[in-house]
Amino acid sequence: MPWIPLTVVSNPPDRPVPPASDPTFTPPSLGRRFGALVIDWVLCLLAARGFADPVRDGWAPVLVLILEYGFFLGLFAQTPGMFITKIRCVAWADGGRLGLVRALLRGVLLALVVPALLMDNHRRGLHDRLAGSVVTDAPRP
Repeated sequence: MPWIPLTVVSNPPDRPVPPASDPTFTPPSLGRRFGALVIDWVLCLLAARGFADPVRDGWAPVLVLILEYGFFLGLFAQTPGMFITKIRCVAWADGGRLGLVRALLRGVLLALVVPALLMDNHRRGLHDRLAGSVVTDAPRP
């Protein structure tokens, strides 16, 4: 069998440049991010009603939000609210999915609220920096 040289492709044309190495990266507006959060929060309130009273048990919708972020961001890079507002949350370093553990970490940190208010010039809150994530525009089909 003849020897076939392999070519290493560092960035195939069908794969976007990771946000960390893209000098032209522009984050989505805060309005779209806030809209996605409001949609997700309403969904969490509705889901929490299935096992607790969200008014009396304030922990219930917060727990649902953390689990929603862990599941949807970890597996699909978008929550339902992000899908509607056409944004997604990906790994800062390589632009891939976060995975369940980092998505859960991001959800816990987001539930603390304060880290989300401390943003850098890429609109990465402290919760994004600690989880190694960034919110980007969703790719158009």
